Amino acid sequence: MTGPMNNAKKREGYLSWDECFMQMAHLIAQRSKDPSTQAGSVIVNKDNIIVGLGYNGFPRGIDDDELPWSRKGGFLDTKYAYVVHAEENAVYNSNSNTHGCKIYTTLFPCNECAKTIIQNGITEIIYASDKYHDEDIWKASRKLLDAANVKCREYAPEYTLELNKK
Repeated sequence: MTGPMNNAKKREGYLSWDECFMQMAHLIAQRSKDPSTQAGSVIVNKDNIIVGLGYNGFPRGIDDDELPWSRKGGFLDTKYAYVVHAEENAVYNSNSNTHGCKIYTTLFPCNECAKTIIQNGITEIIYASDKYHDEDIWKASRKLLDAANVKCREYAPEYTLELNKK
């Protein structure tokens, strides 16, 4: 006898891997305490097993009220001097080698994150937004990623993630 023993079929409408991991990136972004930008990243291996998660925030062990969250002012008076980006945190928090992995991220990576991605052997970036596309940091990122043959593609989620407090 070939085929299934009954007439039951698999469920339709289940999430694709891209949808699942992008939704996870949006969910982990909600851990960020940044008042203006919440970014999240998920690294998965070739078998679609999660090996790292990250969101943007201050380095581990630093009080979230100790440093500035401002976007404007002198460099040392803004978050930019202190925040670790979601992509970097996903690599730092990985529980396995990231060589040959994919990273799902809510924002297209900046040039610093691109260097981290390249150095750690990640071969594909799937991103939800490229809202800073025309700024020099992101132009440099694309040059780096192109030179390293890292595949980049945009994925617009089909669903919205909604959290409701009980």
